[in-house]
Amino acid sequence: MAATGDDAAAMDSISRAPAAHLAALNTTASASGPAEGPEDAAESLTAASRRPGTNSDGGVETAEEAVEPAEPDINELCTDMFEKMAIFLQGELTATCEDYRLLENMNKLTSLKYMEMKDISINISRNLQDLNNKYASLQPYLDQINQIEEQVSSLEQAAYKLDAYSKKLEARFKKLEKR
Repeated sequence: MAATGDDAAAMDSISRAPAAHLAALNTTASASGPAEGPEDAAESLTAASRRPGTNSDGGVETAEEAVEPAEPDINELCTDMFEKMAIFLQGELTATCEDYRLLENMNKLTSLKYMEMKDISINISRNLQDLNNKYASLQPYLDQINQIEEQVSSLEQAAYKLDAYSKKLEARFKKLEKR
C-alpha cells in the first residue's frame, strides 16, 4: 500500500541523510577552500579527492580518512519513531474498527433475513393448519365416498353373479328347447 500525505512525508524523512552528514561535508570542504552550500561542498569534496597528494610520486593520489557522520539527536529520532508508531497503530485500529462495522452490518442483514424466513415459515404453518382443518371438514364426505365405492363394488359383484346365472339359465333353456 502506498503512503500518501503526512504518512509519505514521515516515511520520506526516514530515508533522508541526517543533517550532520552535510555538516561533515562542509568541514571537508572548508579544509580545501570556502564552500557556499551543500552542492558546493559536494563539488569541493570530489575535487579534493581528485587532487594529487604531496608525496614524491607526482601522479599518485592519496586517500583521505573517512569521516563518520555525527550521531543524530536521539530525542528527534525517538519522537519521529513514536509519531510513526502512532500513525501505524492508528491505521491498525481504524482497520479493526472497519472490520467490526462490517461484521455488525452483516449481522443486521442476517437478522433481517432470519426474520423474513420466520415470517415465511409462520405463513406456511398457518396455511398448513388451514389445509388440515379443511381436510378434517371433508373427512365425512370422503368416508361416504369410500362407503359408496364399497357398495358399488358389491353391486358389481352381484351384477357379475346375476350375469353368470342368467347365462346358465339361457344355456339350460336352449338345451331344453333342443330336446
